[in-house]
Amino acid sequence: MKLIQTIHELRVALDVLRKEGKTIGLVPTMGALHDGHASLVKRAVAENDVVVVSDFVNPTQFNDKNDLLKYPRTLDADCALLEACGADFVFAPSVEEIYPEPDTRQFSYAPLDTVMEGKYRPGHFNGVCQIVSKLFLIVEPTRAYFGEKDFQQLAIIREMVRKYPFDLEIVGCPIVREADGLALSSRNARLSAEQRVQALKISKTLFDSVEYGKTHTLAETKQFVEAAIAEADGLELEYFEVVDGNTLQTVTNWEDSHYIVGCITVFCGEVRLIDNIKYKE
Repeated sequence: MKLIQTIHELRVALDVLRKEGKTIGLVPTMGALHDGHASLVKRAVAENDVVVVSDFVNPTQFNDKNDLLKYPRTLDADCALLEACGADFVFAPSVEEIYPEPDTRQFSYAPLDTVMEGKYRPGHFNGVCQIVSKLFLIVEPTRAYFGEKDFQQLAIIREMVRKYPFDLEIVGCPIVREADGLALSSRNARLSAEQRVQALKISKTLFDSVEYGKTHTLAETKQFVEAAIAEADGLELEYFEVVDGNTLQTVTNWEDSHYIVGCITVFCGEVRLIDNIKYKE
């Protein structure tokens, strides 16, 4: 495995491999890697000749600069994990390498990017599209891999690829959870031992709501989730939306769509955690 920090060096290395007919898989990450990322990399390794993993904390997608400063950075540990997973290249550029000048491009995919995270984190998805589009242009991958934990992000990236257009396949990969159900997240590292226990209420409530929803209306199920989080120690609900899995628009009845997903964001202390659950697919 090779660690590369400049765009030029990465392009030169990949051009050689591309001319040999090699397929290239890309796994974009912001580092602080865990087993969820490892699952993406292992799938990319299984489905491509060459795998590139980007390890870059992208400043343009943080609407809270304090959150950016606190985001964990663990490049040495990341490289050890990625080598064990079989990655070929780790691309870990500086901010100046990626953004020698401010990126003024504006990406708009309403209504996908105006609800949920788009509503509560203005500018976030524009920053996501800025960095992901740059990575697609730099790497020119055959396939790119994203986790379904960031469900809204995945839908927006698929739309960006359709509209840009990029010639690649977007591969969505299932949420990876701890044995007790907590969705893996780089932000989990910021949880205290007590908060780690409190955060379990998020996934447990979502799992319970699937069973609850089988005998209750969608509105009742939404209220069930909101009430459970409101009553939980140490948790503060930012939003829980039940949406069509393709359009991300709110649904009000189970019959409204064949693909229904519940998306939740909860603060556990200062740590903002997201999760989702599929009710119908």
